[in-house]
Amino acid sequence: ASQPALGRIVAVQREVGVVVAQPLPVVVEGLGVQLGRVRRDAERDGDGRADDDPRGEAGAAEELPAYVRLIETFEASGRLDRAVEGIAANDELLRRAQEQRGLTRPELAVLLSTAKLALQDAIEATRIGDDPSLVPDLLLAFPPEMRDKFAPAIEQHQLRREILATKIANRLVNRLGMIHPYELAEEEGAALGDIASMFVAAERLYGLRQLWDDIDAAPMAETARIALLDALAVGVRAQMADLLRAADPGALPGALVERLGPGIARLDANLESLLEEEAQAASATLSGRLVEAGAPAELVHRVARLYEMDGAVGLATLGVETKTDEVVLTRAFTALGEALGLDWAQATANRLSPSDPWERLLAAGLARDFQQMRLDFLARAGAQDPTAFVGEWLDRQASRVAQFRDLIHRARATTAPNAAMLAQIAGQARVLLGR
Repeated sequence: ASQPALGRIVAVQREVGVVVAQPLPVVVEGLGVQLGRVRRDAERDGDGRADDDPRGEAGAAEELPAYVRLIETFEASGRLDRAVEGIAANDELLRRAQEQRGLTRPELAVLLSTAKLALQDAIEATRIGDDPSLVPDLLLAFPPEMRDKFAPAIEQHQLRREILATKIANRLVNRLGMIHPYELAEEEGAALGDIASMFVAAERLYGLRQLWDDIDAAPMAETARIALLDALAVGVRAQMADLLRAADPGALPGALVERLGPGIARLDANLESLLEEEAQAASATLSGRLVEAGAPAELVHRVARLYEMDGAVGLATLGVETKTDEVVLTRAFTALGEALGLDWAQATANRLSPSDPWERLLAAGLARDFQQMRLDFLARAGAQDPTAFVGEWLDRQASRVAQFRDLIHRARATTAPNAAMLAQIAGQARVLLGR
């Protein structure tokens, strides 16, 4: 970490440390949690390598190309000097991947601290710290006795932004890992501050903090806990991507939750009647894998439900913009997806897990695009009934729809769908839906 960044952390500690119950420097919070579980896993495996973090990804050989990209990002921003920090060269890291070896603990520690410091700086540069909805988070940084007596003074604390930035950066990396936030920034062309804002919004819209706490506390094998946390991180990333597309740059989480929360709640209440066949199959597959890993069924259900709510952000946004019931929009959205086969294409893109960083970005972007193009199409309905609008369009474009369905049929018949195939399908779908 840079000296200015460390100096700022020390300054915050000096200012706040006497009144904060447990001051946690951004550099080290979470490192003990992550490396502690790494150590337990290593002791269990008997090899002493740091091949797993709490989500089973840090240092893993299959993730090394993504970590190489992350290291390059930190180097380009001047936050990381390989020679000073002892990070191996790219050719050495990629050779490790071929030998099924991952990052070392010192390398993991350097990347973890750098990732959190970069996020903290980005958050401090935004207005997130001024969001009134984050006052409860600010108060929780202080002992109960101080919250009771000095709440107004705490709300006006001169280091309010720094305290909140530290807490959010820690939580974001601790819960999603290092790769997801930075890949999502590249995938959506978003600023890190907006990534953090959407993370906080997703936490509140879907009750994620309680779910994470329950996963941490539940008795289960560590392998099952890792599987749950890993699946949850992927699901949260998808929701954050949708929020980034729904919100303007610089949007604050409180306003976003207030705007979209009611619509998402209505969709959640009607979820069982709205799920399309592809989503049901994907949820069943995920649930089966997590239960087989030893995860408690109740927690598996809650994680799978986040996946089942994929698309809720976009539909709630469209409902607000068009003043249309979200349930009605969802039925039209599902009908269009099933008629064209876009539901299969999106589910297939979600299942891809390439190791190459560029292919990872492409696959993730395609999954969002197959959803977004349907939302953009429904936005054209205006005041019309969206289901009727879809039906009339399908009738008018019957011959072109049939040709597109032939393309989908050929793609579904292949044994190993890939990102290039789905990109071609996405291109043709955009042309078709634009007619």
